[in-house]
Amino acid sequence: MGTFGILLAGIENPLEEVVSRPIHEFTIGSWTFAFTNHMFMIALASIVLMIVLPLVIRQKALIPRGFKNAIETICVYLREDMARPMLKDHTDRYIGVLWTLFFFILTMNLLGLTPLAQIVWLLPFGQNQHWGGAATANIYVTGTLATIAFFLFHAAGIREKGLGKYLATLSPKVPWLIMPFMFVMELLSSFVRLFSLAIRLFANILAGHILLGVLLGFIIMFKNYMVASASIMATTLMSLLEIFVAFLQAYIFVFLTAIFIMFAVSEEH
Repeated sequence: MGTFGILLAGIENPLEEVVSRPIHEFTIGSWTFAFTNHMFMIALASIVLMIVLPLVIRQKALIPRGFKNAIETICVYLREDMARPMLKDHTDRYIGVLWTLFFFILTMNLLGLTPLAQIVWLLPFGQNQHWGGAATANIYVTGTLATIAFFLFHAAGIREKGLGKYLATLSPKVPWLIMPFMFVMELLSSFVRLFSLAIRLFANILAGHILLGVLLGFIIMFKNYMVASASIMATTLMSLLEIFVAFLQAYIFVFLTAIFIMFAVSEEH
């Protein structure tokens, strides 16, 4: 949802700006596929990263400045202060995918805060279309990201220990009578990690966008200058908070993924 999407579009229902809506439908034989606004935002985030990051990294300045300095600072922090204390010698092997997850989620979070739908609406091809939206407020998107992380930490454990030894870690050294029960519990706990990653990101982004929509909806409900002023001020402050949440939720997702990789590759587990 654009930060001022509700106000500019005249929408009173705050859920209107976070739901997935089709932009175009494709028919192949008896199958019909819908290209949605959230698919567009995912593609846009991918394109932005594939264009912006290589351009930033290729700067030839000996001392990084500006945006390149910010990117390098984030990368170094994630590698040295977040991942290395947990993954130790395994850090360099998995830090690439952790960086990718962080910047991809962050880009989608930030794009979700831009009034993209209203900008595109001004263009001739943007009429009656819903191009913008918060992709990470879609449980299917966050669920897919969580599934990638789920396979990642299991693949890491199998790679480091081998399939047999890794499966053995799912059955702790306990009396043989309760070993099947413990194996099932360990297996279920790995799926709980998947759902916790998906729901945490989805719920935080969704709640923030709904709150912004409600605050702006007060303007339409009360049609009062004082309420409008207070609403815009509160929305501005909440928008700044949402920018912080965009970074925070991307970091938490990657931090928890690193922890789960640590559990999978550590000999003590």
